[in-house]
Amino acid sequence: MSEPVPPAAPVLDLDQSASAAAYDRPGATGEGDGGRAGRFWSVRRVPAALLALVVLGGAGVLLYDVAAVRAGRPGMQWRRVTAERLAGWQVDNTWVMVAASVAVLLGLVLLVLALSPGLRRLLPMRRETPSVRAALDRQAAALVLRDRAMEVSGVQSVRVRMRRRKVSVRARSHFRELDDVRRDLDTAVGFGISELGLAKPPSLAVHVGRPAKKG
Repeated sequence: MSEPVPPAAPVLDLDQSASAAAYDRPGATGEGDGGRAGRFWSVRRVPAALLALVVLGGAGVLLYDVAAVRAGRPGMQWRRVTAERLAGWQVDNTWVMVAASVAVLLGLVLLVLALSPGLRRLLPMRRETPSVRAALDRQAAALVLRDRAMEVSGVQSVRVRMRRRKVSVRARSHFRELDDVRRDLDTAVGFGISELGLAKPPSLAVHVGRPAKKG
């Protein structure tokens, strides 16, 4: 049984060696029969463990020092020295500004890590079953699309860059008209993207040129 031939992508009025294919993108809303497929969240065990150790260590030292002072013992030497130095510093001191900037930067990094899913190399697939979630590695998906592109007649070499929202294909053709090769690449790669079963299929940009002349 022969494989169904996908519909040809429309020819856009662009440069001869470039196009942005407007192929049919099924499941563009990210929903399948099994519901909405969201991105996978990174566990981030190492940052969480490091932050927990720092907070636990600092809280333990301060608690011990407060308990020692309450018991009638002198406070720790480092806390007395730090308090004396901080009392003599001005708010506009260079080192105070540097320390504050570093603290703000670290806080922003922690907020980004807490609010962003991470795992950008994984592309969520459509959920056909509610209890099953799947994803494709971006490099693996790029290799699949590269194999699709190499099957097009006239393509000598091709490079595929797979992002979450866009696929960039750069090919070199040593014969055939560039327009013809580009249209075939639009069709072949666009059909390949639809076969990946991604929850949010990316857009497609194809660039075709001639190989560099030797000598």
